[in-house]
Order: sequence, then structure tokens, then C-alpha cells
Amino acid sequence: MATQPTILVNVLKTEPAKQAALVALLKQNIETVIRTLRGWKATRLIAARDGASVVIYSEWETPADIEAMRDDPRMMDYFPRIAELASLDSMTGAAVLSETR
Repeated sequence: MATQPTILVNVLKTEPAKQAALVALLKQNIETVIRTLRGWKATRLIAARDGASVVIYSEWETPADIEAMRDDPRMMDYFPRIAELASLDSMTGAAVLSETR
């Protein structure tokens, strides 16, 4: 029986002129670090049409996997680079509804 993933949502507020650089940095991070971490299941990047934000939606096996990701030295190297481009608000939770057509 599969357990429900823990969802991590990060909202990064940026300036429209910096959004493309932020997305490129996040893609690089996902390809080189996130994919290699224990417990990672999926990530989606959503770029606001107005250029003012990027949302990272990711699924992890457990909350502990998210904490381990945050403590990974490779991730810690990315945090200052991300902070140069955007402010960050983060939350974890579980899906309570998922609808598709």
C-alpha cells in the first residue's frame, strides 16, 4: 500500500527581469541535486505570467526527507544564489483534494 506523499510548496517572489534567471537556477538545482536525494518523488515549476513569482510544487516520501534536503550541503550552496534572485515562502502539507478532467 502506497503512502500519501508529503507536499512541499515554495513561493518565490522575484522581479520580472530576474524570473528567467531564477527558473534556470531552479532547473539546474533540480537536475543536479534534487533528483539525487532520498525521498524525492516529483517537482513542478510554475512561472507566473507577470514574471513576479515562481512556485515550486514538489512531492516527497516523508517530512524527514524534506528536512534532509534542506540540510544537504549541495542545497545549502544554492540557497544564497536563490536569495539573490527572490524571497521565499515555504509550506509543507498533504493533498486533501486532487481533481482532474
